[in-house]
Amino acid sequence: MRFSASLKQSHLFRRLYRRGRSAANGLLVLYCRKNGTGQNRIGLTVSSKLGCAVVRNRLRRRLREIYRLHEEAFRPGYDIVVVARSRAVAAPYRKLEQAYLTLAGRLGLLQEQDHESDPS
Repeated sequence: MRFSASLKQSHLFRRLYRRGRSAANGLLVLYCRKNGTGQNRIGLTVSSKLGCAVVRNRLRRRLREIYRLHEEAFRPGYDIVVVARSRAVAAPYRKLEQAYLTLAGRLGLLQEQDHESDPS
């Protein structure tokens, strides 16, 4: 993650849950809040109810990879927490990716894409 850092402190997670904006679908819940810095901080929450450590870590890796691949599309300066729901464990990667980006777009975290063609 070039432009981002990890969010690890519990008081930051709690502040996001209380004061941040959220969007949800069947697979994920996304919380966001401006952080006043020039970079994003990303936190992941995968409950132990979702499975053993192998399953939870696989889901975390998939969520981290989705963000990494689309990092340039995210607006800078936000704290973002992604909470995985139980259906996310069995979801295919593409469906998880689509759910993640849909929620980010709903919260206004994605930058506007230029739809003009390149002049060269």
